[in-house]
Amino acid sequence: MNNLTHRQQLADIARDYYLSQTSIAEISTKYHLSRYLITKYLDEAVNSGIVKILIEDPLQRNLELEAQFKKLFNLSNIAVIKDADSFNDNSDNVIAFAAQNIQQKINHSKIVAVTWGQTVLNIINHFQIQTQEDLLFVPLMGANMKNDSPAGATPIVQRAAAKFGAHYKTLPAPLYIINDQVRQQLVLEPALAEVFQQMQQAELLFTGIGTLASLNSVKIWQQQRSQILSQVDPHQIVGFLYGRPFDSQGNILNFQQDKLFGASLETILKIPTRIGIVKSKFKSAALLGALRGKLLTEVITTESVAQRVLLENQA
Repeated sequence: MNNLTHRQQLADIARDYYLSQTSIAEISTKYHLSRYLITKYLDEAVNSGIVKILIEDPLQRNLELEAQFKKLFNLSNIAVIKDADSFNDNSDNVIAFAAQNIQQKINHSKIVAVTWGQTVLNIINHFQIQTQEDLLFVPLMGANMKNDSPAGATPIVQRAAAKFGAHYKTLPAPLYIINDQVRQQLVLEPALAEVFQQMQQAELLFTGIGTLASLNSVKIWQQQRSQILSQVDPHQIVGFLYGRPFDSQGNILNFQQDKLFGASLETILKIPTRIGIVKSKFKSAALLGALRGKLLTEVITTESVAQRVLLENQA
C-alpha cells in the first residue's frame, strides 16, 4: 500500500469513527482489519495531523495569571476565568465553572464537607443531577441562623445530597455558641459525635470567602459581635473563612477565643482539597490573606479579582 493510499485509509477510518460515530468493531468488519489495527490507525491519524482535535472551552481562562498564582502561593490548582462584559456574567461564569469542576472532584470522593453562604448555594444549584449513593455530605459548622434566606432555610448539605441521591448529616446547633462550657460539652454529646468523626474523614470541601459584612448580615451575630470577636480588633479583619476572622497574612485572629461550633481549624486544614470560590474584587484582600495563610489549596476566581490580588500583594 503506497503512502497516499494509506493516508486515505486513515482518513476514511477516522471519518467513520469521529464523525459517523461508528464503533471500532463495525469499522473492523467494514475494512477487514483487526480491532488492534483500527485503534493503531486512529492514533496514527491523530499523530500525523490527518485528524486535528479542537476543544473550544466556552469559558476562557487566563493561563498566565494562573501560572503566577501557582508559583507565588504554591497552589495545587487555580482557575482564573477571563472577565466577561458585565459583573453578572462574570459571576455566572465562575459559578458555572466551579460547579462543573467541583462535581468532577465529588465523583471521586466519599465524604464532602460544606460551609454556608450564597456562593456555595449557587454552586450546588448548578450541579447536574446524578446518583452516587456511597457519597456523604457533612457540614463543617453549625447553622448560620439565616432562616429567612434560601441559603439558610434548608440545610445546604441536604440540598447538595439531593443532587447526588446521596446521604447527609446535619449539625443541629448554632454557628456560634458564646458559652464556652456549653460549646465544649455539646461536642461530647453522642448524637453529634458521629458528625465530628466524619468531618475528620472529609476528602474535599468547597467554600466562599466572607467579610465582616457577612457577620453583620445576620442580626443575632451582629448583636453578639463583640463576644464572637472577643479581643479581636475589627480593623485587622480582612476576611472570614470557615466561620473565623483572619488578617492580611492569613492568621486566624480569635484562635484562643474561638466561639465557632464545628470542625476545629486543625481538622479543616487536614482536608486535602480545600477549594475557595471568589467572584467579587471587593474580596481580593480576603483572598490574598487566605492564600498567604495557606487556608486554601485551590482557588476559582475571575481575572479582575486575580489582578487585584497581585497588585495588593506588591503593595
